Amino acid sequence: MFEFTTPWVLFFILVSTLLILDLGVLHKKNREIGLSESLYTTLIYIIISCMFGTSVWHFQGPEAGMQFFSGYLVEKSLSMDNVFVISIIFSYLGIARHLQHRILFWGICSVIIMRGLMIYIGAELVSSFSWMLYLFGAFLIVTGLKLLFQNHDFNPSESKLMKFIESKFTIIDDVKCTSFFVKRDGKWYMTKIFVALMMVEVMDLVFAIDSIPAIFAITTDFYIVYTSNIFAILGLRSLYFALDHMSKQFHYIKHALAIILIFIGAKVFISHVVGEIPIQFTLLFTIGCLASAVVASIIVRTPSS
Repeated sequence: MFEFTTPWVLFFILVSTLLILDLGVLHKKNREIGLSESLYTTLIYIIISCMFGTSVWHFQGPEAGMQFFSGYLVEKSLSMDNVFVISIIFSYLGIARHLQHRILFWGICSVIIMRGLMIYIGAELVSSFSWMLYLFGAFLIVTGLKLLFQNHDFNPSESKLMKFIESKFTIIDDVKCTSFFVKRDGKWYMTKIFVALMMVEVMDLVFAIDSIPAIFAITTDFYIVYTSNIFAILGLRSLYFALDHMSKQFHYIKHALAIILIFIGAKVFISHVVGEIPIQFTLLFTIGCLASAVVASIIVRTPSS
């Protein structure tokens, strides 16, 4: 299934270059990322992703290109919910804004590896057991319905991970600490920066359980699944700082995400009964849901004259 071909080499070179530029050139020092810079960086990542998707369209055909853009858009949309949870984690732990980019950077570096393993396992399961797609579809419908009708606000103090960390490790509460671990009086202590990194990693794993079945319901092409996933994640850091400034502005985004999940899950079963739903429709439906959610959020928040 996986062959180390030229498209893979070019993809990894591009991703590595972006990561090196990000940490090694643009963000060598810990500093706070402002709204304008985060929006500008987000736009750059979106443009690069679109250019990559266009190359997929050109070399692999329109069907593959639309699958990439559909997968990218779905993964990008689902990552918004992850962004809001990360904001809660940082707020709870009191992580200074100038240190948040560093945590997100190293978190996303490990996510690139972790997502690859999860997608590889998912692809092997789908390849060996075709009924797995129906299981994924049912899971997406249930997840979408829960997201639509239930309100589960994440509370870090009540999470099992936070309780486990506090019971097993000595955490030093020093806002001046900029390292993951510090040594004092001959003993090593874990800082809240590393606690935040662990929680961000675990939450991404949780969100991947939703997002990976969603893209497998769109395509089972390992290259398209993985590359669209990674390009959606690469812009997560800049997207976080943009949405963190505007987290209260888009109240209906979660509703849109729920509807998208339900639609993609139902698409698996509908395709079996009436035939394959065109990928163009999936792409347009996803764009329409997100655009409607943004417009509705703006209208609701606009004071009546």
